Amino acid sequence: MHRADQPPSRRAFLDVTGATVATGLLAGCSGDSARPAPSASPAPTPAPVPVTGRHQAGVIHPGTAQPHLLALVADLAATVAPGPLLAELGEAVRTLAAGSDPRLLGLPPGDLTVTIGVGPRLVRTAGAALPGAADLPRFSRERIAPPARGGDLLIQICAGDALLLPIVAAALLDRAGDRVRERWRQFGRRGAEVPVADGRSAPRNLLGFIDGIVGPHTTAEQERDLWLAGPPAVAGGTLAVLRRMELDLTRFAALPVAEQEAVFGRRRSSGVPLSGGSPASPPGLGAKTPDGRYLVPVDAHVRRANPTVVGVGHMLRRSYSIDHPAPGLLFISFQNDLRTFTATLSRMDSSDALLPFTTTTAGATFLILPGYGPRRPLGSSLFG
Repeated sequence: MHRADQPPSRRAFLDVTGATVATGLLAGCSGDSARPAPSASPAPTPAPVPVTGRHQAGVIHPGTAQPHLLALVADLAATVAPGPLLAELGEAVRTLAAGSDPRLLGLPPGDLTVTIGVGPRLVRTAGAALPGAADLPRFSRERIAPPARGGDLLIQICAGDALLLPIVAAALLDRAGDRVRERWRQFGRRGAEVPVADGRSAPRNLLGFIDGIVGPHTTAEQERDLWLAGPPAVAGGTLAVLRRMELDLTRFAALPVAEQEAVFGRRRSSGVPLSGGSPASPPGLGAKTPDGRYLVPVDAHVRRANPTVVGVGHMLRRSYSIDHPAPGLLFISFQNDLRTFTATLSRMDSSDALLPFTTTTAGATFLILPGYGPRRPLGSSLFG
């Protein structure tokens, strides 16, 4: 396992925590800190996100994704039955989100969401033909070590307060005990949100472009492309794909802005397609200049990944910028058919101007379990 992918030991956690506390104490004793701090209004507490219901929180709720994310991928021990473990994790999520778990160390949960998925190996134990039973195929431009490919369990933790992420992860791993073994984890953050349509925004990514404009945003679109409708064991769930990518920022930044825009097929400043309109406008793939050149280049990302051209549904995409183990992007997509992702990436593999600036270093797919509640434990519809 690559050193950057090793889960931190308790001793390492305590060492880092101690260093942080010591630094804080030294800073608190400086001459500047002796001066009274200027009064400031406390930041408003984010509204809590309901945990129970038809769908798990953290996919479409809240409507604007929180700025901080921790994705944790683990395996279950061979003899562990997934049903009881998932039920316990679901109950732990409920107490954490309610703020009643002492392991929160006094922090308010705010808009905390925890979304849990299971990998293909576990899904196949419930039914080989179920959605989520297929492994993610391999693609070009991958440099994935075996521990960073696949996995049995996904725990996605999102919050407005970055301090909550490792605390909640520690609480859930404590609840799981030796029944799970962590493979890798990735912290990510969303860039500044930019309005792209009425009541809708999307963040900028590390390449400076607005990311996640296209997707199933209306209820009808989500029922069509996002949520699984059947079989009953998975209804209300969805399929997630995770890809951690390194980005060649230096080489991309050296391009003139016009060439950067040609890579994406959008204006960098506004997100508007090169064919015109608004950020939410579909790109005019047939639009040409007077001399016959396509306004959206033939290898532009928005053309190669266009769902209509590929012949698939829309993905709900959540992209998070990362700076460890290298500057890049944690890409998460949600869809009710794995082919939505695989067919899109296969088409991009043949000719997409964005891919040469990326190298994928981790990848997995998970069935995001249906929602749950007090009388319907997490995972009970699939594992009993």
